[in-house]
Amino acid sequence: MQDPTVDSIYVQVNGQSHTCAPGTLLPAFLTSLGLNPRLVAVEYNGEILHRQLWETTCLRSNDRLEIVTIVGGG
Repeated sequence: MQDPTVDSIYVQVNGQSHTCAPGTLLPAFLTSLGLNPRLVAVEYNGEILHRQLWETTCLRSNDRLEIVTIVGGG
């Protein structure tokens, strides 16, 4: 459980530090980064996170995300 006096937490995204509010859900965080959640794949703390778990994944301090953008081509 997050300390209610904490205004923001730090998470690592592709090796860079970012902040967000405690309890931020993953899709909202992705959107805040300017990403379309439908067009990315996410590794969460070293594990590929299945999309059906995104809506219930609350970010915690020191979480590590690797985000890959899906690009179409031909």
